[in-house]
Amino acid sequence: MSEPGFEEAGEEPQPLERRHVVAAVIGNALEFYDFTTYAFFSISIGHAFFPVLGEFANLMLSLSVFFAGFLMRPVGGLVIGRYGDRVGRRPAMLLSFTLTGAAIVAMALIPPYAAIGWPAPALALVARSVQGFALGGEVGPATAYLFEAAPLHHRGLYASWQSASQSIAQLAGGAVGFVLAHVLDAGTLDAYGWRIAFLIGGLTLPFGYYIRRRLPETLHAPEHAPAHAPLEEGVSVFRTHWRPIAFGLMVFLSGTVATYSLNYLTTFAQRTLHMVVTTSFAATLVLGLAGIVSALFGGWLCDRIGRKPVMIWPRVVFLFAIWPLFYLIVREHDARALLFGSAALSLLANFASAAVYVALSEGLPRAIRSRGFSVIYSTSIAIFGGSTQLIETWLIQVTGSAMAPAWYLTAATAIGVLGIILIAETAPAKRGLSVAQAGSAST
Repeated sequence: MSEPGFEEAGEEPQPLERRHVVAAVIGNALEFYDFTTYAFFSISIGHAFFPVLGEFANLMLSLSVFFAGFLMRPVGGLVIGRYGDRVGRRPAMLLSFTLTGAAIVAMALIPPYAAIGWPAPALALVARSVQGFALGGEVGPATAYLFEAAPLHHRGLYASWQSASQSIAQLAGGAVGFVLAHVLDAGTLDAYGWRIAFLIGGLTLPFGYYIRRRLPETLHAPEHAPAHAPLEEGVSVFRTHWRPIAFGLMVFLSGTVATYSLNYLTTFAQRTLHMVVTTSFAATLVLGLAGIVSALFGGWLCDRIGRKPVMIWPRVVFLFAIWPLFYLIVREHDARALLFGSAALSLLANFASAAVYVALSEGLPRAIRSRGFSVIYSTSIAIFGGSTQLIETWLIQVTGSAMAPAWYLTAATAIGVLGIILIAETAPAKRGLSVAQAGSAST
């Protein structure tokens, strides 16, 4: 007998309950809440852990600690992703969520440099590394779970919640930052307001752990059709599935540069454009809200017209819109331009995200779906996610141009468009597959 919520071969799984969808995406949401919060308060965190250095050096060292967490992501993707393929999606998600939450709380409680000296940044580095390990293994099992549990012709919509959870977290992080900036004076916000933001994220831990423990497992549930021959491990996996792997690396490179470039707008508005804190946090609220709407609509649409149209056309428009929108923000130098530019960039950047998630899941066999997705995703993010804000800060410094982030983002987006060209259409609705055929194709 199959686990609750899943049917025997040839039939579609029963629709997931809302709490199951929430459980699957809550780890991803907590991840982006944390990383969004760190990006928002990177200046204050630099003051806390590197107070004896200059303003530029403080920010660069703060962003370097931020980057260090990304270096452990491929390791976590391989270890926890493999655990998800061997033992189950649910235990892998529980492990990653627990480690993520512990690291967030630890980050909030580490004493400042003024209290304990150099152990403070060292402990921050350890916390970010543990968190990077955990987060590297989060997205693969969670995305595999949503993909395997979703009804055949609604995979895009279900996967869109994984992407939308990032924008929900961004919206929550922006709201927390906006409120803290209003109720605390600048000195208090810089001293410990950022710690409050991290601790608020930690409040999700008991709830998230409870609902994840109650998830039905999908790894051992019957497929829609009989399985193919056992998958050969090793180099043959990469040789046979090089297209989805190359597609994933290139598109996630593009997407993560976009995500962290948009998150950087808060620091960019404060440090480069010298806008007030409340205005920069308001831009974050707009980014989050636009991202939620765009991701969910894109997921719904890719189930109907296919993955490739939803991936490629919004990315092409985004490619050509980056420079004029950044130019508008820099030239006008006011709240209206910042909010409009943030909304437009977020709508275009997030529209294709669900289609990317589900296309990669459909291109990977079930036996390596969790670790394959995790390693592809975390490797791209390890190299380009944590480094994006460092590179853009450095580019602004050495070029003296506030437009430098736009050129970097444009180059990354062009690589993503090329990656989309590599992948074949995988949507069942466009391929004319029945439930049984689609199950066989994804085995």
